[in-house]
Amino acid sequence: MNLLLLEDDEATRTHLERTLVAAGHVVDACSNGSDAIVLGSTNDYAVLILDRMVPGVDGLGVLKALRAAGVRAPAIFLTAIDGVHDRVEGLDAGADDYLVKPFAAIEFLARVNALLRRQPARDVATVLRVADLEIDLIKRSVRRGGRAIPLQAQEFKLLEYLMRHAGEIVTRTMLLENVWSFHFDPQTNIIESHMSRLRSKVDRGFDQELIHTVRGAGYRCDGLA
Repeated sequence: MNLLLLEDDEATRTHLERTLVAAGHVVDACSNGSDAIVLGSTNDYAVLILDRMVPGVDGLGVLKALRAAGVRAPAIFLTAIDGVHDRVEGLDAGADDYLVKPFAAIEFLARVNALLRRQPARDVATVLRVADLEIDLIKRSVRRGGRAIPLQAQEFKLLEYLMRHAGEIVTRTMLLENVWSFHFDPQTNIIESHMSRLRSKVDRGFDQELIHTVRGAGYRCDGLA
């Protein structure tokens, strides 16, 4: 399942993201409310996991904005505040659960899974397509124009992330956090080198390029010129 995680503490965010990924989920992690609102309003998430207290737009503000935008995914607040008033305020804003810090990873995962079970069963895409490019998440295979494209494991993960966000600008930070699980910039060309190899396999020999560099912003995967 695709999950949104808002948590400003880097160590906590990394730990929670790894817990969720190990359980088989796809996680978009961010550290501020503004990014959470953009992600939450443009992507389909099964659960919203929101830190109650973050700088700027806090978790409460994020949830209010997403609910106003029509986002109905269940939400759980993570908070160091254990007051009744704060819990009521969060629940009134549209939260489905509250988890007070500190908490055990096993309880955190159980709470998230409980929210997932509340939802009606829905089809989960196992094949992603952009133009004539197709990635099969079960078979772990990639084809373009009917031709098989062999990819290394990290290249496959990179392409999957780009295709899950097809048409959107994907920043360097998003790739570092979600493809490599780096919550800091290692100041290397790891993204550029992998992107170059991926492009040579996906775009070379075809009339239309599908992986684009958006100067000064990041990358985008789509069939637009």
